[in-house]
Amino acid sequence: MGQSGRRRGQPPWKTCGRASQPVLVASLDAPDINALVEQLLATASPAEALALVEGLASGKVTSIFDRLDKPAHPEVTPVPEVTRGSQLRIDLRDTQPPVWRRIEVPGDLTLNELHEVVQRSMGWTNSHLHRFQVGPGYDSPCFVTRYDVEMEGEDGVLEDDVRLDQVVATKGDALRYEYDFGDGWRHSLKVEKVLDTAPDFVRCIGVRLACPPEDCGGVGGYADLAAWVRSGHDDALLPCLFDTAADAHRWLPDGWDPDRFGPEDVNDELALITAEPVAVSGHLVEIAEEFDRHGITLLREVLARPGSHGTSEVAPDEAARLTEAYRILLDALGDGVDLTAAGWLPPRIVAQVAEATGIAGWHIGKNSREDQTYPVAMLRDSARALGLLSVRKGRIALTSAVRKAKCDPVALWRHIVTRLPLGSKEREIDAGWLTLAVVASDAPPSEWRAETSVLLGLRGWRSTHRPNADPRADNPTLEVLGFLGGQARAGWRDTDELAPGIGATARAVLHLR
Repeated sequence: MGQSGRRRGQPPWKTCGRASQPVLVASLDAPDINALVEQLLATASPAEALALVEGLASGKVTSIFDRLDKPAHPEVTPVPEVTRGSQLRIDLRDTQPPVWRRIEVPGDLTLNELHEVVQRSMGWTNSHLHRFQVGPGYDSPCFVTRYDVEMEGEDGVLEDDVRLDQVVATKGDALRYEYDFGDGWRHSLKVEKVLDTAPDFVRCIGVRLACPPEDCGGVGGYADLAAWVRSGHDDALLPCLFDTAADAHRWLPDGWDPDRFGPEDVNDELALITAEPVAVSGHLVEIAEEFDRHGITLLREVLARPGSHGTSEVAPDEAARLTEAYRILLDALGDGVDLTAAGWLPPRIVAQVAEATGIAGWHIGKNSREDQTYPVAMLRDSARALGLLSVRKGRIALTSAVRKAKCDPVALWRHIVTRLPLGSKEREIDAGWLTLAVVASDAPPSEWRAETSVLLGLRGWRSTHRPNADPRADNPTLEVLGFLGGQARAGWRDTDELAPGIGATARAVLHLR
């Protein structure tokens, strides 16, 4: 996934030109040759210059001259005095039966915003690069994206600066849009109708067929997958990409069916585009700005969810439930206890904490040795990282700040909020902030890890064991939120039930820093 993705292959317009017969240099007048050479060399790349030299040496000039008659940049008209709307039909080219969407959009939509509309309307995941073109051929000039400018060093007309009604404004006008230069998903966006007034929001009014799965091998791979699913998963039609039907089922998105898709699916997605993300602070601001520069929208969507705009305060009873596991540990330690010679909590303290927190109800073992009762060890480690405990000369005790707050759940909760996120390494810090963003959106606990993992992958982190996979979401902040959310009692089971106040806790951190 990069962002909006990572470049999977060079776009066709970089390597393909209009085929033509060689032109004999001898058939041109000398002034014409000089003019052509000067015109080419003024903008030629090293490879093109080499091709020219070889062509001249062999007595021929090839189709490299075709580019001389083409404009370097797409044509953009002035901003219209009156903003109108357009009814667009988006066709995924070369699909049979055709996959298309019909949408209504305001004319002042910028092309980078239109990119988001296409992604949402079709059902893509914005995991690869894209490009818009205006013109009759696939070698027509393209608009450049922020990625092109910042990562590839390209220049040209930036799509962020161009409105839709500056490139298509009348019935029949069309844009070309390509997504994922490896699979090569080519789209045609054609104006079916000009609306007298601009709609207040983007709306889908017609669809046909579901979007192909990402990375399925282009139109051919999609056709094979669709045929297999439509056949009722006939083994004889299993795409050769997979060894077994089980492999194919695991790879396909859950419930994917080429024939099941409706306008309501599209409009639910389009609604996210206009939703404003909640204001954040701290390191998350830097991450969000970097994502925006590269066209990565997932974090913005997370921060725009209704839950992200919720309260960042908790009631006293909620604070008591949230801090329960930590208060149990603090009460068990009292005025402090001596650690064992190996640096572990005494067995009686381990057993007491395991029983009172509910850990003993699901953790296998005697639950009296900290080195064999990892949840208690995790609780102790996170409490120390939060500044609740200190260890000096082999004795563990409450910090002075916490001695005053341990009997006041709200004060203890506020102390924990000021210490999040945890971590000293760059990855831990990134993971902590992204975890907080996910939890602050009121996402169910069963989705915390998966969504954080995807965001970390978009941030550029990778799994140490699988370089092409998103990294694991494990981080110290996630552990704390797990304890606050009651997972000591639940045994870290996946659940869709959100502990009261856990979302507010994460939002409090995002608003505080």
